[in-house]
Amino acid sequence: NALVAAGLCIAGGEDPDQVIPALEMIRGAQGRLQRIPGGARGGEVYVDYAHTPDGLETVLNALRPHAAGRLIVVFGAGGDRDRAKRPLMGEIAGRLADTAIVTDDNPRSEDAAAIRAQVRAGCPDALEIGDRREAIRHAVSLMREGDVVVIAGKGHEQGQIVGGVVHPFDDAAEATEALKDHA
Repeated sequence: NALVAAGLCIAGGEDPDQVIPALEMIRGAQGRLQRIPGGARGGEVYVDYAHTPDGLETVLNALRPHAAGRLIVVFGAGGDRDRAKRPLMGEIAGRLADTAIVTDDNPRSEDAAAIRAQVRAGCPDALEIGDRREAIRHAVSLMREGDVVVIAGKGHEQGQIVGGVVHPFDDAAEATEALKDHA
């Protein structure tokens, strides 16, 4: 999209020497393949809204070429939503990531452990860490030079829905803190 916009600007008479450097100022949408700065451990951390099988497969395939080391994914599946996608997401994570960590992602009125078990049915070798904060911290603690960590499912969301309560939670903020603690 940015390339098309730049091309249109140049075609419309704008100076390419001003248009091209302006591309460096573009920031992506929050929670959409959002790179979290501070990867002092030599790896990269990304937050993405991938909460469907297709979305998870797309983000893992997109980041695989950028992982000189391992591709580590933290993900879950929402409660009170399509149950059939849960083992599919597990299968995708198990097939495309080197390390999969299954965690909670808005369990809503369902039993969070049961949701995780359904996800792990597709990825029995996955680690299971129900507490999303701890799952993120664990993934970052595993990160080495060349690794890519993907925290998938919540993206821009600012809360974790448990029962009827929305608890403040931000994957990007949690990843930032984990990177500071594991620098």
